[in-house]
Amino acid sequence: MPSSRADSPFARPRWNVAQARQVIAAQTRSGKSVSAFAAEHGLDPQRVYLWRRRLGKAEPTTFQEVIVHRSEARPMAGPAGGAFELVLASGDVVRIPTSFDAGALARLLDVLSQTRAC
Repeated sequence: MPSSRADSPFARPRWNVAQARQVIAAQTRSGKSVSAFAAEHGLDPQRVYLWRRRLGKAEPTTFQEVIVHRSEARPMAGPAGGAFELVLASGDVVRIPTSFDAGALARLLDVLSQTRAC
């Protein structure tokens, strides 16, 4: 995406906030890692990481523990035995049928993760 225009942030030795946002947005849209994006555009990857931190664009990495248990005492439901339960850290149990809408499940899990019981 480098531009031949003199105002292109890709060609500038220093970036202002607007230019940094432009580069960060281009990197995000590309779907490439910072290292791959920087190499493709002749940028120092540390410069991109620095601006991501400054602009608060770095996504925090979070992990949730998932433990899979198969109980012989309680057979799984569903026509092919493909239904499953998801037990969240909060203790909530989500029973998921064999045919489910992945988008709806993602929205439900998002709501559950943000909501705490009274």
